[in-house]
Amino acid sequence: MADIRFDGKVAIVTGAGGGLGRQHALELARRGAKVVVNDLGGSVDGSGGSSTAADAVVEEIKAAGGEAISNGSSVTDDAGVAHMIKQTMDQWGRIDVIVANAGILRDKSFAKMEIADFELVLNVHLMGTVKPVKAAWEIMREQNYGRIVVTTSSSGLYGNFGQSNYGAAKLGIIGFMNTLRLEGAKNNIHVNAIAPVAATRMTENLMPPAVLERLKPEYVTPGVVYLCSEEAPTGAILTAGAGAFALSRIYETEGVYLGEGGLSVEEVRDNWAKISDPEGQQAYNAGGEQSQKFFRKMSGG
Repeated sequence: MADIRFDGKVAIVTGAGGGLGRQHALELARRGAKVVVNDLGGSVDGSGGSSTAADAVVEEIKAAGGEAISNGSSVTDDAGVAHMIKQTMDQWGRIDVIVANAGILRDKSFAKMEIADFELVLNVHLMGTVKPVKAAWEIMREQNYGRIVVTTSSSGLYGNFGQSNYGAAKLGIIGFMNTLRLEGAKNNIHVNAIAPVAATRMTENLMPPAVLERLKPEYVTPGVVYLCSEEAPTGAILTAGAGAFALSRIYETEGVYLGEGGLSVEEVRDNWAKISDPEGQQAYNAGGEQSQKFFRKMSGG
């Protein structure tokens, strides 16, 4: 089979000044994409800002013979996002790929967390994904082409102590993806999620050096770049780390019909084993077919 290429395609990668985003940007450029390297240049907690990191990645791409421009806008700032989209269109006239990778951490147990820290993380991860995608959505619809990769996390899919803010944002991104998959289908816009495990500045203090060495960001990037390609699926949650790849799915059990007349709390309790029985469970489909099948079955259809 032919190599996956992005010749003539334009990609925006947010949070691309280092770590995962840098690797995604470099690989897309190596495969022919023109790349917008977006990075506010702030610290892990979102404070500060500098264009140095984004500019350095652009220079790496140019030194390797690629095309790239830098953008220092915050993904939470409406005017900044609008500027990034205008800058891209003025430079290259189209937007084919968005990799929404920007993020920050403000980790604390929920008991100790301030609401301001919850809102900030939610804003950067969730709205910082929504805003660039919204700004480019009509462009992709008019092109009848788009590939969007959003970044979720095991903290959102499964939970993680001290990350209620981060987890809430990351699972919210999955709800966003599930709906955009449906709304973008007729215009050939595919939307997928990556759930990475990688050694970045956001994880460097969470794991020992020997583990971090096996979790290089470049071991995640091949999955992300595949999800950016013309061959990409849509609605997939791809987990990736240390060279391993798997799909994460939301399942719905077969369930049990308890009737409607006189339905009680006790009946739910007494049938909990049947309700939660994994035998016959099916992966949820973003089109809702699994839920529709459930209700048809329960009603005798």
